[in-house]
Amino acid sequence: MVLVMSVAPVPRLWAVVCMLVPLVLFCVRPPAQRGDPVDMHVPVRGRWIACNSPGSRVPSHGVRAHGQMYAVDLLLDAADEATDDSTDTAPSPGWSLRGREPEGYPSYGAPVFAMASGTVVHVTDHLRDHRARDSWPTLIWMMILEGFLRVLGGARSILGNRVIVRHDNGTYAAYAHLRHGSAAVRPGGRVDAGQLLGQVGNTGNTSEPHLHVQLMDRSRPESAAGIPMHWSGVEIDDQRLSHRWATGYAKPSAVPDFPANGQIFEATAPQEHHVR
Repeated sequence: MVLVMSVAPVPRLWAVVCMLVPLVLFCVRPPAQRGDPVDMHVPVRGRWIACNSPGSRVPSHGVRAHGQMYAVDLLLDAADEATDDSTDTAPSPGWSLRGREPEGYPSYGAPVFAMASGTVVHVTDHLRDHRARDSWPTLIWMMILEGFLRVLGGARSILGNRVIVRHDNGTYAAYAHLRHGSAAVRPGGRVDAGQLLGQVGNTGNTSEPHLHVQLMDRSRPESAAGIPMHWSGVEIDDQRLSHRWATGYAKPSAVPDFPANGQIFEATAPQEHHVR
């Protein structure tokens, strides 16, 4: 009996350590990469809305971990272009215990393109698309318990399905929350700027389907530092603003000339694109 009582706390201690280590690693701040923004091409086509953008503040997502310092989230603008959408507001969350299916969101299934030429170093696309977290119960679940569990699960649980490309200039881009089974590339394959990589999905730590994209100094988000980027192929619509995602004036830390939170922009393809 004494022996059992003596060793019983040990597994419990290891369980606590195993839970705390990923959380501590998530809070570790990699070295900052505040140099001049690296020129890239926008990874989407059509009219989109920027949110959680480095064009408004840095760190854009509130953390430096997992290479997210200069990450941005993008949502397809489904509003009628002929109407004034400057007064749109966020829908009021209800009390349903089940969120909407991802297919009900305009961003779901939209194509995602490479921002620069390079080599694919990682592809994950087997994770299922989950329902949106668009009601109070599902939002509370995501922000508290699910969010904690995803931190413990690391980049796989946070970013969901993703493609990571090593560019010819030595930087790495991660395209995250992709649709289940949509990857159009494989590890080791060569891609050109503007080449199709996959589709927008709702995997990982998401409240609704959107594209999360970030530039990094290494391939593994767990140890990467974020790098600022500048997009070509973007024309910002100064006449329209999504108030649902707008957060007021940009902070002093904001990356200049990058779409700010709530700004609507038109994204066009590179002038030259040769699929290999």
